[in-house]
Amino acid sequence: MSQDNHTALPTLNDAQALAFDREHVWHPYSSLIDPPPCYLVESAEGVYLQLANPDTGESQRVIDGMSSWWCALHGYNHPVLNQAISQQSESMAHVMFGGLTHRPAIDLCRRLVDITPQGLDQVFLADSGSVAVEVAIKMALQYWHSQGRPEKSRLMSLRNGYHGDTLGAMSLCDPINGMHHLFKDNIQSQLFTEAPRCGFDEPCDADAIADVHNLLQEHKDSLAAIILEPIVQGAGGMRFYSPDYLRQLKALCERYEVLLIADEIATGFGRTGELFACGHAGITPDILCLGKALTGGYLTLAATLCTRKISSGICEGEAGVFMHGTPLMGNPLACSVANASLDLLLQDDWRGKIQTIESGLNTGLAPCRSIKGVADVRVLGAIGVIEMEQAVDMPKLQAALIERGVWLRPFGKLVYTMPPFIITQGELESLCQAIVGSLTAIEASS
Repeated sequence: MSQDNHTALPTLNDAQALAFDREHVWHPYSSLIDPPPCYLVESAEGVYLQLANPDTGESQRVIDGMSSWWCALHGYNHPVLNQAISQQSESMAHVMFGGLTHRPAIDLCRRLVDITPQGLDQVFLADSGSVAVEVAIKMALQYWHSQGRPEKSRLMSLRNGYHGDTLGAMSLCDPINGMHHLFKDNIQSQLFTEAPRCGFDEPCDADAIADVHNLLQEHKDSLAAIILEPIVQGAGGMRFYSPDYLRQLKALCERYEVLLIADEIATGFGRTGELFACGHAGITPDILCLGKALTGGYLTLAATLCTRKISSGICEGEAGVFMHGTPLMGNPLACSVANASLDLLLQDDWRGKIQTIESGLNTGLAPCRSIKGVADVRVLGAIGVIEMEQAVDMPKLQAALIERGVWLRPFGKLVYTMPPFIITQGELESLCQAIVGSLTAIEASS
């Protein structure tokens, strides 16, 4: 209840803090009527989270096999990233980006132009991955409007795709199997093509690309762009597909004058074994979305890059400017830690690290294939996926994993891991053993 005279709030013990959290704090994809278990993090260091245990009063250290939802490439409490934040805060924490600029943003944009696929020379800094996708949608629509072709106003996406939780991004997520079917009558109707059927190591024949080809032929006059997650479809099923599919799709987009948007928010910065997943196919999209790992998990920041053709086409149009902007875009603290994170990544043998993690995941998760109820085990780069035949009991599986010293967040039929790049061989073995042991124990008890 609101009061005119506020007094200092009393300090809560761990049990009281968790009770308040359960009653009042709405977490992602959770119910406030029957909230799932939520674990209190006391601190984080390297690949480890320190979890409080109100029942015993002792804390437990667990390996974060999720990289904080794929963001914390370098783990937690990294001295170089800490210093970047601290040092930048001494000069300015924030300044508006409208009409003003600053070195951290300039340096970051220089780096992004340098390391992304050739030709992506224009950078628009955004607040989050979903916003980066919204920016990409607006770029595509405004580009065609500026070309005198406003009828090109729809987008095509892939089945099993996921592109974010804001309204425009939701319209591009799988309308049947995705997380947003409840909103299908409230968001723009987009076009969907079947998900790629050719696996990562497989060629892509004419039949595998036929559906998207036919849809492009039929709808080219109304389509502004195709958006996809290159090579790895993330939250829509952790599916890996052929670089050949991506190459052929890019050629079709050029043939039918439809823009290609690559959503690399989850796949960017080395996760798949290439710095960007588009690199597996050797293609440059018209627009590229980045986020998640951009700051090493420290602060929210994203970017949407495009070719000069797109930026010029937009700015030569009726508005003369790109119609988007937010008060906190280009935040100096976020840009500074992003620069430090990219330095850590690029100055290290990141490719060798990913190959080592891939090898460790292949070996460590292989025993899952013999567990009853496992439909598939697949690995690409620093991504390991166990697909079950039935949806997992997430609270039960999480409890089993934590008992074995690991934090994961399974969803649907998927138990997957995307560990920090700094994970050691011993830690990776412990992570895999916990996954195998937990699934084995749950299968035995069912």
